[in-house]
Amino acid sequence: MDIPDWYVWIALGLAVAQALGLVPIVRRLRGPDPALRSRARLEVLDTAGTLLLMGGLLLSLTVAESWFWLAAAGFALITAGYAVKGVHRLRARRRPIPRAGR
Repeated sequence: MDIPDWYVWIALGLAVAQALGLVPIVRRLRGPDPALRSRARLEVLDTAGTLLLMGGLLLSLTVAESWFWLAAAGFALITAGYAVKGVHRLRARRRPIPRAGR
């Protein structure tokens, strides 16, 4: 399949923007708050999965070889990250809120 050159440049630009988005996440990983560090780890997992997914799809479309396994690994990372985030949200909803004075 012949992919237009502009598509490759757009995908490459999105991958660079995603990689630059890692900078604030890494800063949060170094912070003193354990809750922020935990959320930042999940964001790193999500960002790494997205980069693998985009890279695998881009390589599969532009190179003659099949790089779909890279995209599948990225999709698995994203799925695992969202599953953990969902479990955290469910746990937060089920915890009773402590009331002052009782």
